[in-house]
Amino acid sequence: MSFKTLSDADLAGKRVLTRVDLNVPMKDGKVTDTTRIERVLPTIKEISEAGGKVILLAHFGRPKGEKVPEMSLAPVAPAVADLLGKPVAFAEDCIGDVAKAAVDAMNNGDVLLLENTRYYKGEEKNDAEFSKELAANGDIYVNDAFSAAHRAHGSTEGIAKLLPAYAGRTMQAELEALQSALSTPVRPVLAVVGGAKVSSKIDLLENLVSKVNILVIGGGMANTFLAAQGVNVGKSLCEHDLAETAKRIMVAAEKAGCEIVLPTDAVVAWEFAANAKNETVALDAIPADSMMLDVGPASIETVKAKIDEAKTLVWNGPLGAFEIAPFDKATVAAAQYAAEKTKSGDLKTVAGGGDTVAALNHAGVGADFSYVSTAGGAFLEWLEGKELPGVTALEKA
Repeated sequence: MSFKTLSDADLAGKRVLTRVDLNVPMKDGKVTDTTRIERVLPTIKEISEAGGKVILLAHFGRPKGEKVPEMSLAPVAPAVADLLGKPVAFAEDCIGDVAKAAVDAMNNGDVLLLENTRYYKGEEKNDAEFSKELAANGDIYVNDAFSAAHRAHGSTEGIAKLLPAYAGRTMQAELEALQSALSTPVRPVLAVVGGAKVSSKIDLLENLVSKVNILVIGGGMANTFLAAQGVNVGKSLCEHDLAETAKRIMVAAEKAGCEIVLPTDAVVAWEFAANAKNETVALDAIPADSMMLDVGPASIETVKAKIDEAKTLVWNGPLGAFEIAPFDKATVAAAQYAAEKTKSGDLKTVAGGGDTVAALNHAGVGADFSYVSTAGGAFLEWLEGKELPGVTALEKA
């Protein structure tokens, strides 16, 4: 993978169109979670301090090419300014005379946020004319929105063909972390994949079995694999119609020399509720009227042993219903163990996906992994081996 970064760019006095992800949670006109803003601050500061004019491009929500007032980025500008520690101007359009006037009024080092790029149909259609209108306000382009890199949109892909293009520091960190996890990893590589459904992660599993040495499957997904092996999983969440898919993945893993690790015991309950009556049972003793909500202590020890074997860990998805106690035990125990190995320098850990980030934070180790991606869909598509248009555009540039 080859791309230019801010280190390669001459920023002084330049109009720097900077694509960021500011699609943040809002309530009553206020930003309620500033994680995504915090991630792009290093790039904004570096451009500003180098004397560049920072012109932020971002989307918010799904206005579908219409100017929907509730999806304006205007309330986000003050939140960026607060965290940045300097004023952030706002323009009520991202192209045309309004945007041009706001850019023309900038001094070196200033920061300007342009209105929602998705107010125009040309954004999601990756329309060449729309990309040209965006590019008209910049001398160079910086993409710091890995989370939007799986979309071939005007502000993520089209504009990179028109201006000298560089990766921002968050984009750079994300790509380097992913490259070290799957493209050029230190082996053995262990992947932990959990979550509710196999159907949402077929591509992921099929790609991983050819890339990793050990694959731990947990969560509701594991039930489908167990059922395919003839285990009676009772009323557990299970996609029985995907038994053949599960078998195909297991055959592919065997051919590739990838060890698949499934639960050997289960924590079952009779209702999906916090502190519900539960039991730990062997797989051949799952009551027909119960459901698996977590893996048991023997399975936890197996996962820890596999972590001991690994030098690189890729994690996507929880091992059980971590949102409700006590069915968070396996996820918390495995996450904390992986964090310990990371802190001791024995393991490189890369994790991502919404549930995964929430699970690691729940376990108190969100800051202890080598890299935690907040990208969601883009992170998953990378793990699936798919081409990300925003990244490809940077490589071509």
